[in-house]
Amino acid sequence: MRVLVIEDEPDLARGLVQALREGGYATDWAADGAEGLEKATASEYDAIVLDLMLPRLPGLAVLRRLRVLRKTPVLILTARDGVGDRVEGLDAGADDYLVKPFELAELLARLRALIRRSVGLADAVIAIGDVAIDVATKTVTRAGVPVPLTAREFALLELLAHHRGRLVSRSTIYDGLFGDDDDTLSNVVEVHVSHLRKKLGRDLIVTRRGQGYMIEHEER
Repeated sequence: MRVLVIEDEPDLARGLVQALREGGYATDWAADGAEGLEKATASEYDAIVLDLMLPRLPGLAVLRRLRVLRKTPVLILTARDGVGDRVEGLDAGADDYLVKPFELAELLARLRALIRRSVGLADAVIAIGDVAIDVATKTVTRAGVPVPLTAREFALLELLAHHRGRLVSRSTIYDGLFGDDDDTLSNVVEVHVSHLRKKLGRDLIVTRRGQGYMIEHEER
């Protein structure tokens, strides 16, 4: 899954980006509103963390312009804690609102919930046949037995599971696993798919040659 952080305070932004990457999200950073809007409209993100008091273009202006083009879930993260600020942010199109200072665990939980809701999932556990994927604890079981996955393997499985029943192109997978500044070789997607099949069954992930991969919608 891919997240964009639009935050002008460098130390906070670096900490957020690091924490999100450690949480398995491909994460990009924009240091002002104009750059953030450009990135948010040029690429597909699963969620955006948006500060309000940004240089070049205020956060609310970013949000309003973004909403003309995209439905990407947006969590406002700001020091503005008034009720009027919250109402204005939510009415402008934000999906959630969190006030600084904040607990990282709460931010991550809110992002998971936003991403789940955006793909129509109400539960943190996605069941596909005998495979259960817990996106909150980042764990997987098969027939009740824990299956250890690397962070990238889990991220790929989560992405395909969120889009099950739909074909996911290699470029979408690559964008969802790696940030703008990640120069990982593109063939690593095939390597991770191969590892997942060995661990979770060869039939879990279907290849559409020349198009991409998918997890069938029907439960096995």
